[in-house]
Amino acid sequence: MERKTRTRKTTAIAAACAATLILAAGCSSSSGGKQSEASASGGTAGKANTPRMTIALVTHQSPGDTFWDIVRKGAEAAAAKDNVKLVYSADPNAGNQANLVQNAIDQKVDGIAITLAKPDALKDVVGKAKAASIPVVGLNSGVSDWKKLGLMEFFGQDETVAGEALGNRLNTLGSKTAVCVIQEQGNIGLTQRCDGVKKTFSGSLETLYVNGTDMPSVKSTITAKLKQNSAIDHVVTLGAPIALTAAGAVTDAGSKAKIATFDLNKDLTGAISKGTIEFAVDQQPYLQGYLAIDSLWLYKNNGNYMGGGEQPVLTGPAFVDKSNVDAVAAFAAKGTR
Repeated sequence: MERKTRTRKTTAIAAACAATLILAAGCSSSSGGKQSEASASGGTAGKANTPRMTIALVTHQSPGDTFWDIVRKGAEAAAAKDNVKLVYSADPNAGNQANLVQNAIDQKVDGIAITLAKPDALKDVVGKAKAASIPVVGLNSGVSDWKKLGLMEFFGQDETVAGEALGNRLNTLGSKTAVCVIQEQGNIGLTQRCDGVKKTFSGSLETLYVNGTDMPSVKSTITAKLKQNSAIDHVVTLGAPIALTAAGAVTDAGSKAKIATFDLNKDLTGAISKGTIEFAVDQQPYLQGYLAIDSLWLYKNNGNYMGGGEQPVLTGPAFVDKSNVDAVAAFAAKGTR
């Protein structure tokens, strides 16, 4: 019996030693993984020691649209970890956005991440980036067009699928008449959201266009629509700032309509907790920015393609309502959800 016990102990010690050796070998791998440098205190700095890269992130952000602050924070987090110099620029005008991409090409950056709200306007400049051997990935807008334009990868949600999910949710809630508010005409992602809602929603849905850069105008336009049609029981908005403005419009109109929206920010999570906003569809913009930059690092240093270069990497949709908003609110307060 004593001999068997000794044998078991010897076997256990050998297994533990083997595991330790395997872990040590994994940590010292030189096969392209991100190596952490030791800090002065003996911990890890958590920063890649690979050669410094410069990556341009070019979006269609409108002035004051806080959604893009979350995207940018995710991109900055990946850049800090990957030893990347991040150059951020944005313009809601598609022609100007294309010029910003051209500027990045002229600066000979190592990679470019772009949004494709109006893909046709960016087709030529994406071709120029490819001709200059600069890898390009897409994020947020353009899930239907990224492969056509020859981008390597895409990170975001399928806006049509997200819209369909919201339409089904409205059916579950017993909605009969809704209005879908589009804050930027010509933005393909916003159009796909409303089209998706219309595809599955069994009630009546009307599209309402507003100027998303002028919130007083947004409020007055939605107020007028609610006064015109008192049967509207849901206002569907496509961004957190628009949703919060719509809440004021509902009050001004004396309407009983409820608000469902796409996208989050810290103020919106508070509104969901209070019941001012019924629910939101979260596409995780922080993750989109993070993955876009990280993917270009991985391609440069290890030849990786997320999604194999064939499928998009989906970051949504997910519903946030009173049942789970508390779990999200803490992150939203930090500006990362």
